Amino acid sequence: VQLQASGGGLVQAGGSLRLSCAASGLTFGSYGMGWFRQAPGKGREFAAAIDRSAGTTWYAGSVKGRFTISRDNAKNTVYLQMNSLKPEDTAVYSCTAYSRVRTSIAAESSYDYWGQGTLVTVSS
Repeated sequence: VQLQASGGGLVQAGGSLRLSCAASGLTFGSYGMGWFRQAPGKGREFAAAIDRSAGTTWYAGSVKGRFTISRDNAKNTVYLQMNSLKPEDTAVYSCTAYSRVRTSIAAESSYDYWGQGTLVTVSS
């Protein structure tokens, strides 16, 4: 299984970025997908998730109203549209896949596969 994230970069505060994550080696439509992030010197935290049919989404309070997760099952890709970016959004963003929620959608233990991250840097 490979989850390849892309789209990170340097952006000014208030700007936007769209991250993409291309999945291979799994039946994409059978998995819910999520995005986690890890800021410098901090632990990894949940950002957003979407169920396998794109019928339900979840967001961390810190990104709700600014970030939008979506997926295209025909392209085996999940997206994270990030608007109104803040310096505190600076982090490595990783995508992840789950077959079923074991504890909480925000818990790392619920996820089966993890990809390499993409760095997002927001300047003030």
